[in-house]
Amino acid sequence: MSRISVRGFAVASATAVTTVGAVVGVAAGHDQGTTDRVEATAADTTVLAGIPVAQNVQAQSASLTQQAESQTEAADAAAKKEAEEAARKQAAEDATAKKEEAEKKAKEEAEEKAAKRDQENIASRSAARDASSFAVKGSYSVAEVQAIARQMVPGDQFQCFSNIVNNESSWDYTATNASSGAYGLVQALPGTKMASAGADWRTNPATQIKWGLSYMNERYGSPCGAWSFWQANQWY
Repeated sequence: MSRISVRGFAVASATAVTTVGAVVGVAAGHDQGTTDRVEATAADTTVLAGIPVAQNVQAQSASLTQQAESQTEAADAAAKKEAEEAARKQAAEDATAKKEEAEKKAKEEAEEKAAKRDQENIASRSAARDASSFAVKGSYSVAEVQAIARQMVPGDQFQCFSNIVNNESSWDYTATNASSGAYGLVQALPGTKMASAGADWRTNPATQIKWGLSYMNERYGSPCGAWSFWQANQWY
């Protein structure tokens, strides 16, 4: 090989190496730039995407909190309404029970009073039947008339009977009301009513007491019933 040929080969080789290096460098330089740009773009995307995601999570959290509060309020309202309804129901039941108890008590008291009145009536009627057992006299003192009444009128009714007789005739079995014609111890009006108890109604205080007891029992339930009416009306 000549000297020229060797030099030419060296130049050609250097040129080739330079060219390859340039190509490789360009290629390398191109790839690096591309990688950097891709990484930068990805990083930017991550940063930009992170902002709406955080905001969305916060919004969802607020929404859930609001829903929980709404549910709690609804539950409280329902519990309050249920408690009020239970209270109203209990109050109604208590009122009904109280009313029934009062009615039951009133019924029992009425039955007790009726039974007592019946017993008093029986006792009074039984005593009145004993009127004929008293000896008939031409006249009677107040003390004698009162003694007869005590034997004919039941003990728990005597004071009421006595109060009426005191006010009507002052225990005078011949007392006569000049204006009305009422007659006797109990001032029967007219006096002839007492004939149902005996024909001697004008002169026998026992007959008058018998009729008076019968009248008070039938009309007012007892002498005390008659006395209560008398106190309110000044007559019976």
